[in-house]
Amino acid sequence: MSHSTVANDKVAHVANNFAKDRFILLQLVTKDFKLRYRRSILGVVWSVLNPLLMMIVMSFVFSYFLRGSSVANYPLYLIVGNITFSLMNEATSTGLRSIIDAAPLLKKVKVDRWVFPVQKVFSAAFNFAFSLIAVVIVMLFFQIAPTWHLVWMIPALALLMVFCMGISMLIGALAVFFRDMIHLWSVLLTAWTYLTPIFWDLSLLTASNAPWIVTAVVKANPMYNYIDMMRCAIVYQASPGTTVILLSIFWAIVALIAGLLVFRKTEHKFILFI
Repeated sequence: MSHSTVANDKVAHVANNFAKDRFILLQLVTKDFKLRYRRSILGVVWSVLNPLLMMIVMSFVFSYFLRGSSVANYPLYLIVGNITFSLMNEATSTGLRSIIDAAPLLKKVKVDRWVFPVQKVFSAAFNFAFSLIAVVIVMLFFQIAPTWHLVWMIPALALLMVFCMGISMLIGALAVFFRDMIHLWSVLLTAWTYLTPIFWDLSLLTASNAPWIVTAVVKANPMYNYIDMMRCAIVYQASPGTTVILLSIFWAIVALIAGLLVFRKTEHKFILFI
């Protein structure tokens, strides 16, 4: 058999596997969407109502505490930060249990295991897309017109999804062997929420004379950078800073590499622990 024939067979095999994985990915995302809103009267409308209601309540409460802040268009600032962080929260929380929950299928069907944590990220992104309707409603209510800077949403969302895929594969693999990871991740997400400027602004740290190390940690926080890119596109209507862009790329690459390394090294043992 010639080298060209062998190469062609390998390419055909990879193409067939990719087509199969893409089909399974689509079916799983569709299934998640149907299960999410099954027997719900309002259905997908909740993806719009939830961020709107959260914005109204949090705006009412926190606007009094942020009087000294430099935040303009606080309701829009708040809802953009909230839905962006919620995307990561949902993607990683469901990705954490993706392999464990897929145990019945993995024991019956031969399928690439990475599909399951990645599928959870796409499902979260799909829900995020509906949440953007709430953002549009807020912009219309406060008469805020979008600008061309809106295009920054595309790289921001893409980088955040890559970051979530890496984290989901990492913690999803770890949770198979260490169930404590499920509880630990919940605690980490709570701490992460308060470390990220979702309902508060960095200017408050300056006003309170916080040590520089605190500001540095917040700015190095991956979610600060992804949220800042989103806010630049929608709220600030300006291009993100170079540091923010580079850190967003850096965290996406680091998370993806770490996730792939751990996942590939441990996936052959999944069947023994699930």
